[in-house]
Amino acid sequence: MKYRKKPVIVEATQWDGDANKIFNFVGDSLIVMENGHCSTNFERYNFKIKTLEGVMNVSPYDYIIKGVQGEFYPCKPDIFETTYERIDE
Repeated sequence: MKYRKKPVIVEATQWDGDANKIFNFVGDSLIVMENGHCSTNFERYNFKIKTLEGVMNVSPYDYIIKGVQGEFYPCKPDIFETTYERIDE
């Protein structure tokens, strides 16, 4: 059998180096790590996001998606661009 993914509209933002944009999007779900320790220093950072499946790394250019239940999770650019298309509001 074959199945088609139901059309679902999600909010997303891409990690492009703007730490404030990511923080404003995910809020308390964002964990900033510096040398393995929690940090508020956005100059040298490694982002992690609290997801329903646990804490996940966010790599440069990953998209961060807000799911239908308000949860956040990262998605690699190639998978995001294959799965989603931008809509005009």
